[in-house]
Amino acid sequence: MSEERLILRNTFHHSDFSDKARLVEQKSSQGLRISLAFPTLNEEATIGKEVLVLRTELMDRFPLLDEIAVIDSGSTDRTREVASKNGARVYSSSDILRRHGSYRGKGENLWKSLFVLEGDIVVWIDADISNISPRFVYGLVGPLLRDPRVAYVKAFYERPFRTAGELVAAGGGRVTEILVRPLFSMFYPELACMVQPLSGEYAGRRSLLEQLPFSVGYGVELGHLIDIYHLFGMQAFAQVNMDRRVHRNQPLASLGRMSFGILDTFVRRMQKYGEASIPHHLTEYLSVSLAEEETRVEHVDIVTIERPPIREIEEYRKKFPAR
Repeated sequence: MSEERLILRNTFHHSDFSDKARLVEQKSSQGLRISLAFPTLNEEATIGKEVLVLRTELMDRFPLLDEIAVIDSGSTDRTREVASKNGARVYSSSDILRRHGSYRGKGENLWKSLFVLEGDIVVWIDADISNISPRFVYGLVGPLLRDPRVAYVKAFYERPFRTAGELVAAGGGRVTEILVRPLFSMFYPELACMVQPLSGEYAGRRSLLEQLPFSVGYGVELGHLIDIYHLFGMQAFAQVNMDRRVHRNQPLASLGRMSFGILDTFVRRMQKYGEASIPHHLTEYLSVSLAEEETRVEHVDIVTIERPPIREIEEYRKKFPAR
């Protein structure tokens, strides 16, 4: 079976896993624990509802989740307070593995969450979803409980774009279609079959996640896909249609910085696996704007640090001995 056909075979709809009682039975029979974490930075407007909805349905009513945690990057609003009030365990990223320092970035929070979470399966959900639903969790967990060959599951969905206060049916996922899919089509056509490779909702087996390096910043999702592809092959992937996801759209300037960080990660992976030789590249993004007929150039430092596979960290190995 071709690699493209393999990922299409492992493409599902969340309704395929909507029997939550059955999922709980599968989890119990396999002796697994499942953890959910939110990486956060100033998300007080949405994090409370997300935690409440998922805790009520997937912990209290159906014990699919064993814990819900928030890993926070230093919010200056009420994110931590709201999350705790609604039932999440709240951690400051800077307090986890303090000997190893701290950086601000989503990838940093994900990497550190592996140390504080207990689950054999880890689910990560972005904290800015305004139409949160249990399907975002059980849809991701379902393929992992059904098929032991699947080790990493990505969500995909319709991403409406907000303009002039209204939602347009399509238009989200701009960085994917302008940058990532062309790169994958050129260098990794198998991965180009991932509908939304940069989606912020995904789940994986700890046994796989602990072997992956984590980009601290924007490139964490892309880095995961390329590393898993090389280490485990396409058979490790599945993707699940979640129908629709409504969230805060990023302004164009932010997408430029995001694209730069993602491209940096891509270049590093190409060099790591000997697929390209790029002797020198910069990690400073040049932002150009026009204000009052004056062209302004801003030099923006983009975080390009990568955390090593957490299995290499002594404190982690002591807490989670090799199985």
